[in-house]
Amino acid sequence: MTKLAVIALGGNALLRSNQEGNMDQQNKNTMDTLENIVFLLKQNYNLIITHGNGPQVGNILLRNEAGTKEYGIPSMPLDVCVADSQGGIGYTIERNLRNMLKKYHIQREVITMSSMVEVDPDDPAFTNWTKRVGPTYNQEQKDDLESKNGWQFKSSSKKEGSYRRVVPSPTPISVMNSDWIKELCDRGVIVIASGGGGIPVYYDQINNLVPVEGVIDKDMASSVLAASVHADEFYILTDVPYLYSSYGTENQKVLEFLDYNDAVEYGHQGAFGEGTMQPKVNACLDFVKNGGEKAIITEATKLQDKSYGTKITLHYEEANQA
Repeated sequence: MTKLAVIALGGNALLRSNQEGNMDQQNKNTMDTLENIVFLLKQNYNLIITHGNGPQVGNILLRNEAGTKEYGIPSMPLDVCVADSQGGIGYTIERNLRNMLKKYHIQREVITMSSMVEVDPDDPAFTNWTKRVGPTYNQEQKDDLESKNGWQFKSSSKKEGSYRRVVPSPTPISVMNSDWIKELCDRGVIVIASGGGGIPVYYDQINNLVPVEGVIDKDMASSVLAASVHADEFYILTDVPYLYSSYGTENQKVLEFLDYNDAVEYGHQGAFGEGTMQPKVNACLDFVKNGGEKAIITEATKLQDKSYGTKITLHYEEANQA
C-alpha cells in the first residue's frame, strides 16, 4: 500500500540565521532541503509538506513597520502577515519542488494551499505570549521597540543578552480543507499546506470566521493535519540529527528509539528544551497517540540514512491493539 507522510520543514529550510536572506540563498536552501525527500518519492510515498515561517513573518512585520513610518501605509494585522508568508514560502517550495521532480524524472503534480486553522478564542495562550518571531535584538533595541510599539519580548535561546518579539501561540484544533488535502494526496498530488502553522481563526456566535492575532506552532498544526488525514508517518526536520537528553552537557545522550511512555517520562524530567525540542516531542506524541505509525525528528540531510533520526512510536502492544 502507498504510504502517506507529512514532512514539517523548519523555517530555516529557506532562511538560515547566518545569511542575508536574499532569494538566491533561499532558493538554494529550499532545493538542498527538498533533495533529501527524493528517496520517499522513489518509494512511492504520498506527501504533504508543511513549513515554518518564524524568520519570514518577522521580516514581514518589520516591513509593515517601516512602510507605516516612511510612507504612511496602513500596517496589516498578524493573520494577514501569516497568510503573506504562506503564499511566498509555498510558492518558493512548489517552484523548486517542480524543478527537482523534473531533475529526477518523477511524474507528480504539486499544489500549494492557503490554510486556515481553527483555534479557541479563549485559549490561555492569548494571555501568555510565548511564540518568538522575527530577528534578535539587543537590550537597547528591545527597550525602544517596547516603548514605541508596545511589543512584548522574551530572551532568545540562541545568544545571551538577546531578545525576540513574542506573540500568542494558540493550540490548533483543526486544519480546514483537510478532507480535500487527503483526497488530493490519494491521487498522488504533493500538497503544501498549513504553512507557518496556518492562519489562526475561530467561529463566532453566528458561525462567521474571525481572525485572531497569533502564530500557531507549525509542528503542532502539522501533527493535527497528519492525524486528520490518517498519515502513516510524520517527519519533523530540524537542525540536529537526533533527540538528545541533557543536550549540550557532558551527560548528553542520543535517544534513537522512544516509545510513547518513555518520551513522556523524559519530558517530565525536563530532558528536552522547553522552548525548543519539547514542543516537537509533544507534536510527535499527539500524532502517534491519534493513530500514526511513527514520528521522526531528524536533520534534513540525514533523511536518506537508514539509521536516521529519533523515532517515536506507541508501545508495540498498544500499537497492535490500535
